[in-house]
Amino acid sequence: MIGALDLRAGNVIRLEGELLAVLERHHHKPGKGGAIVRLKLRRVTSGAVIDRTFRASEKFDDVRLDRVKMQFLYESDGEYHFMNGQTFEQVTFGEDFLGEGTQYLKENMEIDVLFHESKPVVCEIPNFVELRVAKTDPGVRGDTASGGTKPAKLESGAVVQVPLFIEEGEVIKVDTRSGTYVERVS
Repeated sequence: MIGALDLRAGNVIRLEGELLAVLERHHHKPGKGGAIVRLKLRRVTSGAVIDRTFRASEKFDDVRLDRVKMQFLYESDGEYHFMNGQTFEQVTFGEDFLGEGTQYLKENMEIDVLFHESKPVVCEIPNFVELRVAKTDPGVRGDTASGGTKPAKLESGAVVQVPLFIEEGEVIKVDTRSGTYVERVS
């Protein structure tokens, strides 16, 4: 059993006989009454996304999942092709399964895919990725009206705000959870 306050994005729970993957969790403590937890959940069977609210004290059945390392091979027409590093079996996932993490994928990157009874349930993109800056405007000295940042398009296609000193061809670390620049990689 797992409590509503202990849930995190990536957890999978069984609710009313159905498997649900937690996409987002928000804890809310109103002025009166007990705390509540708002969850954004994805139905494993259909992929439908639902929002539900629970008391903080509620408990759920935690589901046992098998974690498999998968290597990203390539993207074609909105389908993302991966290979199991152990069995060399290739599988294809749609953008709806992978979520917003697709913008940070680059060839040969490893991700974790969680399976329940041989069915893929959740995809976990690494929290931090290192990507090369493919295109960015040169920083203009003294131009700090915008907070000292500029947009940069990365090799994966994602666009993030970077400091003015970052130039094309440099490798930067990006936080995939928030889509923000972390640091320049030497």
